[in-house]
Amino acid sequence: QVQLVESGGGLVQAGGSLRLSCAASVSIFSFNAMGWYRQAPGKQRELVALLIRRGTTTYADSVKGRFTISRDNAKNTLYLQMNSLKPEDTAVYYCYVRGVNDYWGQGTQVTVSS
Repeated sequence: QVQLVESGGGLVQAGGSLRLSCAASVSIFSFNAMGWYRQAPGKQRELVALLIRRGTTTYADSVKGRFTISRDNAKNTLYLQMNSLKPEDTAVYYCYVRGVNDYWGQGTQVTVSS
């Protein structure tokens, strides 16, 4: 069973930065894809950023140029660096890993104030 532990969420002012971390209980080297989703109250969950095995990344248009997804294989950890945060970035952020099965973190709250 793969477990994902997220950290780094919090309350920040617009224009500020946060870095989310997702630590996996097993090696992430062979996973097919890893990413971050978010869900705001009353809205559907949306893909924020995705990193596939070959290193290709994709981002939602709303975060492109502001967010960066990366991983540290030695630490079995996935990151999401979030810069120039906006109030509309407020949501619960979920770590996602795709292997034999899909695995999800518990979610971490990010709140951006005006």
